[in-house]
Amino acid sequence: MSQSLTNTLSSGISDFKIKVLLVDDQAIVGEQVKRMLALEEDIEFHFCQDPTNALQKAVEISPTVILQDLVMPEVEGLTLVKFYRNHPKLKDIPVIVLSSKEEATTKAESFEAGTNDYLVKLPDKIELIARIRYHSKGYINLLQRNEAHAALQKSQKALMQELSKAAEYCVSILPEPLNSEKISTLWKFVPSIQLGGDMFGYHFVDDEHFAFYLLDVCGHGVGSALLAVAAINFLKAQKTSNIDFKKPDEVLNGLNETFQMADNNQLFFTIWYGVYNINTRSLSYASAGHPPAYLLKSNGDSEQLSSDNFIIGGLPSFPYASSSIQIEETASLYVYSDGCYEIKKESGEMWQIEEFFDFLKQNANSDGSEIDSLHNYVKELQGAEILEDDFSMMKIIFG
Repeated sequence: MSQSLTNTLSSGISDFKIKVLLVDDQAIVGEQVKRMLALEEDIEFHFCQDPTNALQKAVEISPTVILQDLVMPEVEGLTLVKFYRNHPKLKDIPVIVLSSKEEATTKAESFEAGTNDYLVKLPDKIELIARIRYHSKGYINLLQRNEAHAALQKSQKALMQELSKAAEYCVSILPEPLNSEKISTLWKFVPSIQLGGDMFGYHFVDDEHFAFYLLDVCGHGVGSALLAVAAINFLKAQKTSNIDFKKPDEVLNGLNETFQMADNNQLFFTIWYGVYNINTRSLSYASAGHPPAYLLKSNGDSEQLSSDNFIIGGLPSFPYASSSIQIEETASLYVYSDGCYEIKKESGEMWQIEEFFDFLKQNANSDGSEIDSLHNYVKELQGAEILEDDFSMMKIIFG
């Protein structure tokens, strides 16, 4: 738990006062106990002489300890103890028996009924006060733990709502699928239990060049998601004059200069960035610490496209490099995050990336249905409906 959340929870915990409720049919006993506690400023004393009103009185004042006589008219003390233990508001309140009986069997029956302590009345003042404080402290700690737990649940619920809104926003800025003669796109994005830092997009840099990219910010939560959105907006806006967004190496160098870890709460990200010339069919690409894109050719051959570049934000002046390849007609390229293949099976073993590539190759389909099939398959492998990391995949189909 973070220190700020701990402080927030602690600041909302009530400061409970010690409250004593004595239930005894003898007024003289009530007066004697009252005098014993008179000088204890932190102890609030209440007396109930009518045992038939004991439950109502206890609910009304919410004592931190009940002093209970055993032998009373109309209602026996142990009967009241059983009533306390079955009442939702009283069931945890400590009960100390004050009885004139000292037999072992009576004490045993008392503890079996649910009492916490047993004193032969009237006990020494010092001993009585010590036991009142001891049992009240334990009960107050329980009340404060319950409050802290309720506050934590409320906080977690609010946090989950915020994460859900953040996830909805991330989905809302993803691009619409593209379908044209020269290039088409399909994608799937499923956030994990904890919102991650996956984000992707694509756009035409000009009439001839089509850029597409997928990045993965380290960690989970709103911070990672915000950095991912900021990086995507950087790529979409193309406002930096000294970067040619048709050249992947320049783009990665620009991203690295803009999003250093020291300026972003020690967060870094990996990325795969490609630019396709729809006229020459040349694909320039560069990756930074990211899994290789998987090119599936029309003849069934495949190729992994990656670069030996460092993560974005890790080193201030890393010399990012790019590569290029000619793309054949009807080839398909899969760009994805590690959440698509870094799957821990129910057996405890990790799914291998080679198995991931084999799945894509064997299930490739022109309508992109293999992406849904993959998502369902890895959920089965993990044995959970929601994956531990974001599932993000784009499929680029070259006409």
